[in-house]
Amino acid sequence: MVNETTRLSAQDWARAALKAMADGGLAAVAVEPLARTLGVTKGSFYAHYRNRDELIEAALAEWVRTHGEGGLAEFAAIADPARRLRELLTTVVRSVQPLAPSVHLSLLGDRNDPRVGAAIREVNRARLELMTRTYRELGLPPARAAHRARIAYAAILGLLHLAQTDEDPPGSAALSNEATTLFLPS
Repeated sequence: MVNETTRLSAQDWARAALKAMADGGLAAVAVEPLARTLGVTKGSFYAHYRNRDELIEAALAEWVRTHGEGGLAEFAAIADPARRLRELLTTVVRSVQPLAPSVHLSLLGDRNDPRVGAAIREVNRARLELMTRTYRELGLPPARAAHRARIAYAAILGLLHLAQTDEDPPGSAALSNEATTLFLPS
C-alpha cells in the first residue's frame, strides 16, 4: 500500500487499472476502489486523469506497450531465430502461473469495446509478426510460417486459459521443453 505522502504517477494508476482489468475486465476499473487499493485519496487520480475513460485508455496503452512490440523487443533483438523462439517460448510458458489473473483473457470479455478490440489486435499483431518472422528465418515458406506462428500463439493462449482454473498444472520446465520441441521446425 502506498503511503498518503507518496505521490503516484499516471503510470502507477494505469498499472493499478491493468491489475483491476486482469481481475474483472473493464467493469473492475473504478476510481474509488483503485484509490483504496493504492492507499490514496481519489484526488490523486484527478491530478492525472479527467475521468475513468482516460484511465482506461492509458491502461490499455500501457498494456500494448509492455505486451506488444515494446515488450517483445528483447526477443526481437536475438539474431539467431532458433534461440529467439526457444527463449520466447520458455519465457512465456514459465510466466504462466496457476490461477493468476490475465489482462489478455479478461479483456476478451470486453472485446466489443473499440478501445479494447484495438489493444488486443495490436498485441496479437505484434506477437504474431515476431513469431512469423522467426519461422520464416528458420526456413519455413511465408504461408506455413504464418500458420505455425498462429498455432504456437494459440497454444500459448490456451496455456494461459488453462492456468485460470488448473490448480495443479504440470511443471513449467516440462511444458517449456515440450513447447520448444513441438514448435521448433525440424
